[in-house]
Amino acid sequence: MKMLERIMLENKAWVQEKLSANPDYLNYLAQNRSPDILWIGCSDSRLHADEITHCEPGEILVHRNIGNQVVSTDLSLMGALEYAVDVLNVKHIIVCGHYRCRSIKAALDRPNPSLPFADKWLKNIKDIYRLHRQQIENFDSLDERWKMLVEVNIKEQVINLSNNPIIQKSWRRGKKPDLHGLVYGLNDGLIREVCSMTPYSALDPIYEYNLDCLTA
Repeated sequence: MKMLERIMLENKAWVQEKLSANPDYLNYLAQNRSPDILWIGCSDSRLHADEITHCEPGEILVHRNIGNQVVSTDLSLMGALEYAVDVLNVKHIIVCGHYRCRSIKAALDRPNPSLPFADKWLKNIKDIYRLHRQQIENFDSLDERWKMLVEVNIKEQVINLSNNPIIQKSWRRGKKPDLHGLVYGLNDGLIREVCSMTPYSALDPIYEYNLDCLTA
């Protein structure tokens, strides 16, 4: 059986399963949703926010990219962030990475000339490695350095969120959302908190926007 045929058959089976359990399920899905959470996760095929949190569709707004990055030049993410904060008024934003992330491991090594576009994206993670090199290289084994960079990367992405004018404007206006850095363990399926920031967290003044500009 061809791959596309299998997907189409599995989709029909999914519909039948859902409707047999709840005849109104599709009507429920068709209703507008106002999720309280924006989830910024890795695009790894093993990591699905709804499944690992046991949430129903519509409870979490999800954006995924390689290495769960918060990059200000990523217009797709910035559009999702703006919509989540300014339209949906989400109460929480989660950056969720995972241990044994291959993009993080790749950032520990030299660039791959056969993957130039991937390497341009991975440079963001390489910069984090360079900034925290001494801390990361205190660990002897590659696995330990890999694990540490996963966690440090999550922390830096939460900081990137706090430095974003969309977030700072919302913090000035309504004292939300809270920011959370989480890591998922592929070996045990559990999510752990790495860091968090609230509207009352201290910001580095060099990244803090002028209050008058943000509230104008």
